[in-house]
Amino acid sequence: MTEYVTLAGGCFWCTEAVFKDVIGVESVESGYIGGHAENPTYKQVCGGDTGHAEAIRVGFDPEKIDIADLFDIFFATHDPTQLNRQGNDIGTQYRSAIFPATVMQEEQANQAIARAQQASDKPIVTTIETADNWYPAEDYHQDYWETSGRSNPYCMAVIPPKLQKLRKSFAARSKAVTA
Repeated sequence: MTEYVTLAGGCFWCTEAVFKDVIGVESVESGYIGGHAENPTYKQVCGGDTGHAEAIRVGFDPEKIDIADLFDIFFATHDPTQLNRQGNDIGTQYRSAIFPATVMQEEQANQAIARAQQASDKPIVTTIETADNWYPAEDYHQDYWETSGRSNPYCMAVIPPKLQKLRKSFAARSKAVTA
């Protein structure tokens, strides 16, 4: 049975590309969560006025991948020590946050933050937030790496290093490595 967790780790194009390569992940949808406006648009969210984070909703098979592994991949493939930013993307819409769907996911998220903190000499700023209304991003944002990202200089600079880290640090979890 598919379970879902929502993760915000900066640009959703970049986090989507990573999680689409993870064994046990059945779906990844880019969207917006954690804000106050109904049905926000990409332009509104990028403006930083809606309070939403760019995020991904990950559907996974818990018999093929444990939520703890998903969280460890999440922390390894973005910088959870940057407050309200990832690299050149600055604003609360790029915050590092976990939106757990269950109490168990929240407990696992807290444990993952503790593991990440042990591995970092900087404070982890990732927040755990209420999984409130989810708004799928516009169609052109879905599957962005596969459809448009390889011709986007920003994506070419950011996504390949994230995929390399996944494939090196989590080789047994990468579809590309085990194929």
